Amino acid sequence: MAKQNPATVVDRDSDVPGMSRRKALGAGLGLGVSLMAAATGLLAFPGGARGADAAQRVADHFASVKTMTGEFIQFGPNGEQTGGKFFIDRPGKLRFNYEAPSAVRVIADGKAVVIGNRKLRTWDLYPLNKTPLKLLLADRIDLSADMVRSVKEDPDLITIVLGNKTIFGDSTISLMFDPKSFELRQWTIRDAQGKDTSVMIFNVQTGVRFASNVFKVPYDQVHKRQRGGG
Repeated sequence: MAKQNPATVVDRDSDVPGMSRRKALGAGLGLGVSLMAAATGLLAFPGGARGADAAQRVADHFASVKTMTGEFIQFGPNGEQTGGKFFIDRPGKLRFNYEAPSAVRVIADGKAVVIGNRKLRTWDLYPLNKTPLKLLLADRIDLSADMVRSVKEDPDLITIVLGNKTIFGDSTISLMFDPKSFELRQWTIRDAQGKDTSVMIFNVQTGVRFASNVFKVPYDQVHKRQRGGG
């Protein structure tokens, strides 16, 4: 994740076809819940503390990157593939813009996470502190031993599997990092039905300045639609 000169990113809405609001939430909760399957055969380090310590070192590096943007490709459980751009401003802010002709937007503004569908004219709203984004977008990512299911170190990849019912419910999140730079490369959610949604990121820039409206949630529209208004 090479450091780039600060740049201003403008706000653009682009989305993905055929994506439900909850699948979109999953994708957004992949940096946040649709963050690499809990792969069969993943070996935990002997004793939870050692694995948690290794995971914490990686998490500390990831949390030290306060702003980042790049492109992503998402692979759904039925083989569907979508792409777009993501934006992160820690603590608490994230946006997923999906490629046209999708109508879905995912925005976290530090307080809430919303999923909007312009075609259906619907919005879903979730408290940020009730989602995995609370963990992944915090100033410091605290990975206690009961959070880390397993850690596997390979020559070309470090895979950390997280699971805690109080935060993730029945889902399991696997995060894959570069073993030398500790940069995040990919994440996968395995949901309660055992289905996986994976997201790969690339062309990542850090140290980015964002336009003020990138993470703006249109609460007037959200509350209007939630009340059943026009």
